[in-house]
Amino acid sequence: MTSVKQDKESRTVYDTTPEGRLAIIPLPSMQAMGRKVDDYLVAWRKKRVEDGELPGGNGYVRDSYLIESAVPRFGSGEAKGIIRKSIRGDDLYLMTDVMNYSLTYRMAGFENIMSPDDHFQDLKRVIGAAGKKARRVNVIMPYLYEGRQIKQNGRESLDCAGALQELTDLGVDNIITFDAHDSRVQNAVPLAGFETVRPTYQFIKNILRCAPDLKIDSDHLMVISPDEGGMSRAIYLANVLGVDMGMFYKRKDYTTVVDGKNPVLAHEFLGSDVKGKDIIIIDDMISSGDGVLETAQLLKKKQASRVFICATFGIMTAGMGPFDAAYKRGLFQYLITTNLVYQGEELLSKPYYRSCDMSKYLALIIDTLNHDCSISTLLNPIDRIKKVLDKHERGEPV
Repeated sequence: MTSVKQDKESRTVYDTTPEGRLAIIPLPSMQAMGRKVDDYLVAWRKKRVEDGELPGGNGYVRDSYLIESAVPRFGSGEAKGIIRKSIRGDDLYLMTDVMNYSLTYRMAGFENIMSPDDHFQDLKRVIGAAGKKARRVNVIMPYLYEGRQIKQNGRESLDCAGALQELTDLGVDNIITFDAHDSRVQNAVPLAGFETVRPTYQFIKNILRCAPDLKIDSDHLMVISPDEGGMSRAIYLANVLGVDMGMFYKRKDYTTVVDGKNPVLAHEFLGSDVKGKDIIIIDDMISSGDGVLETAQLLKKKQASRVFICATFGIMTAGMGPFDAAYKRGLFQYLITTNLVYQGEELLSKPYYRSCDMSKYLALIIDTLNHDCSISTLLNPIDRIKKVLDKHERGEPV
């Protein structure tokens, strides 16, 4: 395994060229992100060779690392995966956004919106088209397919575990996801590579850009988890910032099911006094938004100051109306999510919304893995976070 040393945030210097040529297949659901990632990789690798850091060769420097693919459909709705260029011996990275509801397909004359199930099937089709010719197959699936269905309550399916096993059975070596709802799902594929990444660094940078006057200490700032399931990410962020954390836990009525969920009877708060403090609410995903908005409302009742809502995935199944109303009522100042899942124009146009661009981060992960180097510093970016906090402390823009 080659060694790696960090030069600057945007550059990673390696000792040798990779054994397998880099090949990236972004499925239609992640075409835009794939192009951004490709631009970074092309620029970085060209500069390394020009500066004499690496000798190049074996297709290390190319105009693009993207491989054209397609998943055409028959009139019946059936489909097939096609890869239009040889990937024999390549280190293959497939990128898919299973939550991209902007794509459609025709079936029997009807226009159907692609569901997570459709995206997952298309991913398997392209993996099948590769035919185990690649040196290594890596799947980058930011939102883990069926990641919310990870445990049984009675006679229920374990969809996420089954999906992971399907991928490994097809020959996938590594699965890279972001902020898995419960990372213990990787126990379903103990012999495969499984990495779950949290965008804590990007959240901190964007919060400080939104609020350059933010005071980072326990007297002025607090991190809140909207439920008990998200405690670990709130604890990590609070420890990195050196502030207190709190949590709301939900008392539910388990005798009733409404829209597939048990209704919440009450939210109970555990933590120190939030009066006068700025608050960061952090969660893995926003579905309808009811949870984070109710949390913001309860915090405001407790006389919290500014509220920043951060979530890795902004699905927004109920539209932006609830957030518009909450913003007008002053329940929160900024909503911050990543571009790892599809973002509609309505979301991007909101004055209170900030998007964390993760393309550079994805490019770093792909670049590092292709060189067979450790990504531990990318999974736990404590050094980069400290640099950002030091710049903020000195009053410099981040």
